[in-house]
Order: sequence, then C-alpha cells, then structure tokens
Amino acid sequence: MKKMIFGIGIDLTEISRIERAWEKHPRFIERVLTPNERSVLANYSGRRQLEFLAGRFSAKESFSKAYGTGIGKFVSFSNIEILTDLHSGRPIIAKYPQADQFQAFLSISHTDSLVMTEVILEKQV
Repeated sequence: MKKMIFGIGIDLTEISRIERAWEKHPRFIERVLTPNERSVLANYSGRRQLEFLAGRFSAKESFSKAYGTGIGKFVSFSNIEILTDLHSGRPIIAKYPQADQFQAFLSISHTDSLVMTEVILEKQV
C-alpha cells in the first residue's frame, strides 16, 4: 500500500509567552495538557516545566496545522496527547483525531527562548 503526506504543520512558540499565560491563567495547564501530560509535567520543576509545557502547546498547534483546521471547532488541545516513547525517549503523538487514518510524526526542538515543532501526517492511499 502506498503512503502520501496528508499535511505538514510547523509552529514556533516563545517560552516566555507560555510562562505569562500560565501565570495569568492558572487553568491554562488544564486547557492545554491532558491528564497524562499533566502527570509528566508534575515530575519536572522550574525551567524544564516551562519547556515541557511550551513544547506540548507548540506541538499541538503544529498538529492542528498539519490536520488543516487549526485549534478550534474541530480539534482542541485535549484531542491531542503527546507522550514520550519509553524505548527511544522521543516525543510521540499518542492520541489524535482520526488516528486510524493517519500516522503522525513529531519533532520538538528548544533554544533558551523558543520552541519549534513540526508534525507530518501521513495517510495510506
């Protein structure tokens, strides 16, 4: 069976913007992270928490762009869950809309001030 790229999404997020959103709206974490992701976040502290939160936020934005809808009516932050592959340590998109129709690939990179993510959705044809 052949495969084709269905969509590519890229996002760049300032970590300081996520920090301000979390400080201003304490429920920001509940809006952006699933319960499983919040459990992982609880294992981190300080700067690493912010990097994790910004990375998940950005990756979900990238997914929604690759999916073609953006975050909103058809895809919400809670529809997407990003966990860590226990064998490789890389981030994986563990839950997402129409997972039976697409394979999702994710990359997350950090600098001191930015998080960049890319998602590629592949579909069998």
